[in-house]
Amino acid sequence: MTDTRAPQSVIECRGIVKSFSGVQALRGVDIAVHAGEIHALLGQNGAGKSTLVKILNGVHADGSYSGEILIDGKPVRFGSTSDARGHGVGYVPQEIEVLENLTVAENVFAGQTGLGGLLVSQRALQARTRALFRDLGLTIDPGALVASLTSAQRHLVMIARALSFSPRVLMLDEPTASLSGAEVDSLFAVLRRLREQGRTMIFITHRLPEVLALCDRATVLRDGRVAAEIGREDFDADRFIFAMSGQRLQRLYPHHDAPADAPPLLSVSNLSVQGRFGVNRGVTGVSFDVKPGEILGLAGLLGSGRTEILHAIYGRIPYSGEIRLGGQPVAIRKASDALRAGIALLTEDRKHDGLLFNLPVGANITIGNLGPLSANGIVRGDKEKSAVLAAMRALNVKARSPQASVAHLSGGNQQKLLFARVLMSAPRVLLLDEPTKGVDAGTRHEIYRLIVDLANQGVALIVVASELEEVIGLADRCLVVADGRVVDAFSREAGSEDRVLRAVAAAQAAASAATAGVAARTGNSKA
Repeated sequence: MTDTRAPQSVIECRGIVKSFSGVQALRGVDIAVHAGEIHALLGQNGAGKSTLVKILNGVHADGSYSGEILIDGKPVRFGSTSDARGHGVGYVPQEIEVLENLTVAENVFAGQTGLGGLLVSQRALQARTRALFRDLGLTIDPGALVASLTSAQRHLVMIARALSFSPRVLMLDEPTASLSGAEVDSLFAVLRRLREQGRTMIFITHRLPEVLALCDRATVLRDGRVAAEIGREDFDADRFIFAMSGQRLQRLYPHHDAPADAPPLLSVSNLSVQGRFGVNRGVTGVSFDVKPGEILGLAGLLGSGRTEILHAIYGRIPYSGEIRLGGQPVAIRKASDALRAGIALLTEDRKHDGLLFNLPVGANITIGNLGPLSANGIVRGDKEKSAVLAAMRALNVKARSPQASVAHLSGGNQQKLLFARVLMSAPRVLLLDEPTKGVDAGTRHEIYRLIVDLANQGVALIVVASELEEVIGLADRCLVVADGRVVDAFSREAGSEDRVLRAVAAAQAAASAATAGVAARTGNSKA
């Protein structure tokens, strides 16, 4: 006899309404997440995902919204994040939140090590962490300082911390944003094991291939409402995009013709960076040219040295080698040197390394660009306001006014705000580190169009993107970077994800063989 009963909902929202300064962020949202499923929560930036997650996590306390939350069919009220956690709701934020001066084990069990002056056995703490990591398939040393970890490892520590509370429901906000391909596979294996154990998860992401590969059901928000509820059997990327945007994207990557033969605008020769573990990776002997109007992609895995190449060109980290602009050598030892030379950088981490949350929208655009807006050392307010409004219109930044708080903007609008800032200086060379990180499908398309438009205007662009499909689809030409070296190069027509991964694997195998050979020779000489 077939069981026709409806699946049991572990957590449910009914009629959730939330407003900010009279603007409705959620307009009567109903969602039911079933036991033992991985439920995707999708939507463009500004659709209401973050607001809903903050309500479910207790950040927006009961009373600040209308509607109700139910766990196992019973109404609950969260006055704080600790209330939500006490009811079995775990949360892993997108942004990295760790205590750098504590060990991995202390970070994993932060808040669970006892109060009242009780001493905690570090050995016991590390043993518990090691057991948890064993279940998760992680090999991070529990005794290591978190300050020594890469950003990807720090994110995995955060996921382990959330799981250490044994939550009934685990919410993961863009959990793969800082992970390499191999680390994503490892994480997905962990999440599938958790699902097999009956754990319930809410998976917030902008990456549709991840939803197709992992999730059981999906809820799509648009303009603060539920636009679609889609079961696994009906999963389709085009359907998701249409539900999120109300329109179909005809072409993911805009057409761009590589420039005809022209002298390079930017030339990098024998660029090398000394590696410092936990701070930056080493780079050795990197050389390339970029023509005006060309989009050059740097493809590779996390930690390959791509970001270090951009930061060296921008003067953020010391380097050896030569940089030429328009055929003339330039000395770039700090960011101001790069800016004077016409080189701009869009950083990877907009929250910690880009936006200034103590300043409003307008000041975030003009900061670093006040020279042309000033007279006799005094900023002209009318000129600054006109420049800000023009930049907001050009980049389609959706904010109430130039005085609005940056914190209230969606992730996509925050990213466009950074673009507005770097473009205000009219750079000749633009370095883009993960330009679409944490933005929805519609905003990605806007950014792709902007990148191609800049190239058509003669700007030379270098793009780093962890998603191989993105960097291959955007770039006229790609360099594959592995362990701080360029190991392959190809044009858009000759590129593929398989080619990149094979080039990286071959380089890593060659490096391992060389290391083994050195060790063998050293051992023989000692013998």
